[in-house]
Amino acid sequence: MDERIEIGGDNPYPVVLGEGIDLAGALEGMIEGGPCALLTDSEVGAHHAGEVVRALERGGWRVVSVVEVPPGEHSKSLETYGRAAAALARDGLTRDGTLFALGGGVVGDLGGFLAATYMRGVGLVMLPTSLLAMVDSAVGGKTGIDLPEGKNLLGAFVRPRAVVADLAWLRTLPEREVSCGLAEVVKMGLLCGGGFLEDLALVGAARGGDMVAVRTLVARSVRFKASVVASDERERGRRAILNYGHTIGHGIEAACGYEIRHGEAVAVGMLAEADLSRERFGRDLLGLHRELVGLAGLPSRAPGVRVGDVLLAMRRDKKRTQKDVHRFVLLRDVGEPVWGVEVGEEEAGRAVERVVA
Repeated sequence: MDERIEIGGDNPYPVVLGEGIDLAGALEGMIEGGPCALLTDSEVGAHHAGEVVRALERGGWRVVSVVEVPPGEHSKSLETYGRAAAALARDGLTRDGTLFALGGGVVGDLGGFLAATYMRGVGLVMLPTSLLAMVDSAVGGKTGIDLPEGKNLLGAFVRPRAVVADLAWLRTLPEREVSCGLAEVVKMGLLCGGGFLEDLALVGAARGGDMVAVRTLVARSVRFKASVVASDERERGRRAILNYGHTIGHGIEAACGYEIRHGEAVAVGMLAEADLSRERFGRDLLGLHRELVGLAGLPSRAPGVRVGDVLLAMRRDKKRTQKDVHRFVLLRDVGEPVWGVEVGEEEAGRAVERVVA
């Protein structure tokens, strides 16, 4: 049975969660059919684009364009964005149209930014096909593309009209992609604590394909993120806690040319930031972090990455406000995140060195 989780705020929208979801039925009565386009990548499109187009047409939608981009982080670029926008214009998507973003985090970020800016804004429906996108990037309205100088430096806040997360789509994912999604689940369990932390015992089963475990962890993650986003949609305060592991993680991604996947980089980033947390607050959570990261099948180190390259990427982080000072989310304890913690360049460098040297 499908489950609906409401994302509150000025313009609330649902996350529809289930396995084998009837897409046309899920959208019926919520969004009226009309002209639309589908954005996907070539790998996801080969598996799912045909069935999605047929489902939309059954629901009264007129699909004017199917735009495919190459898979991977390099598609979050100005060049790919320009080609996709030009395709929508050529194929005649009008201002009253809707863009369906079918794919993982890259397609969701690119599609969200495209929907926010094409003709000054068209409707957006997220169709996440990766675990990482279902639990994190498709929910909350943050979109963005990368510049050579850094990750997500161009972006917009745009609320989708709906998110439809069909767990059946996860069956086509390789194990490495499932592990990457579990990095965000582990992050949110550590931030939330309580019953969510207890449910992280299901991470190993979810990694092995147990769909009951997967559904439990996805629902937990979406509800937690919904509670955070509803109180701080524009990331002016508490929403910053969701960046735990990302300050160093994003730096590692950029330093290695995105050869390390986002979830893997976040896992390594969490271990480095748990080390910083221990130094600041005296609570040693490194053992718990290592246990959970290992259970998810994620790396605890990023060997061969140069510390200087990571710090250079971190200096370009959009959240920084002062030269030579980084702003971190750290953990006073499980369920007790602290955001906006100022960390100097030398201290940050030591934390990075411990996970990359």
